[in-house]
Amino acid sequence: MSIGLKYKSKAHIFDEREKDGVPYLSFPILEDTGIVDHGFSTRLGGVSTGGCASMNISIHRGDDPAAVEENRRRIAAAIGVKPEKMVYSNQTHTVNVARVTAGDVGQSLPETDGMITDEPGLCLVTFYADCVPLYFVDPVHRAIGLSHSGWRGTVNKMANVTVRKMQEAFGSRPEDIVAAVGPSICRDCYEVSGDVAAQFKENYDPSCWDSLFSQKEGQKERDKYQLDLWKANEINLLEAGLLPEHIAVTNLCTCCNPDLLFSHRVLGWNRGNLSAFLALKEQME
Repeated sequence: MSIGLKYKSKAHIFDEREKDGVPYLSFPILEDTGIVDHGFSTRLGGVSTGGCASMNISIHRGDDPAAVEENRRRIAAAIGVKPEKMVYSNQTHTVNVARVTAGDVGQSLPETDGMITDEPGLCLVTFYADCVPLYFVDPVHRAIGLSHSGWRGTVNKMANVTVRKMQEAFGSRPEDIVAAVGPSICRDCYEVSGDVAAQFKENYDPSCWDSLFSQKEGQKERDKYQLDLWKANEINLLEAGLLPEHIAVTNLCTCCNPDLLFSHRVLGWNRGNLSAFLALKEQME
């Protein structure tokens, strides 16, 4: 199927899937592990109205609670998870990563931008509207992680923190972990101020700077830069010890697709959120 998304390259990073009228995206690299159900939502297939139309499952966007509940049921059925086993992040641009257990189901975890678990059936859910989703699967120890990484999370290396938490909690080895960088704002669309660029220069080796920043005509005078969050998170994953062949990096920009994906840069505050989903299968195939 195709819903008309515009990709930045022809690389096969995503599969576009649909079930019962609910489209979602999946990563072949994660699907190939055989141990997870996962997905990334679009704006389509739900019942919400107004700025949240139509697939929003966040309770923090002013949406009708009944619509949110129905949307959760629909997207869960499409992906193959149980809505009553979802655990949600309440993100504040930290690098706080929580270990999730069955006692957390249905909860929105405060001050939490990342979650890890090794309990089958629990579905980790994080929220986006330009920031970067990070998926982690350890097929050896059967553990997963899902983290939200905006520019603050990225400059403070949320990817590295998540990998370290999985090592500590589950004995995961970085070389075994498979990771995906999900749909988010691209370098062409993401202008940041010089003080943001300065923080990246402080935390990243100078050899990386050219791959992270560029300046369009007129930006130097305004102290503005184009920042590549995709590349920054790829650098972080490699720095954390993941193998290049175990990393898939998005070629899909939320800001370039505002009709199909929520984008804060385009839509502002009157919008819903996209959601990332990741769960260990309850029954191994």
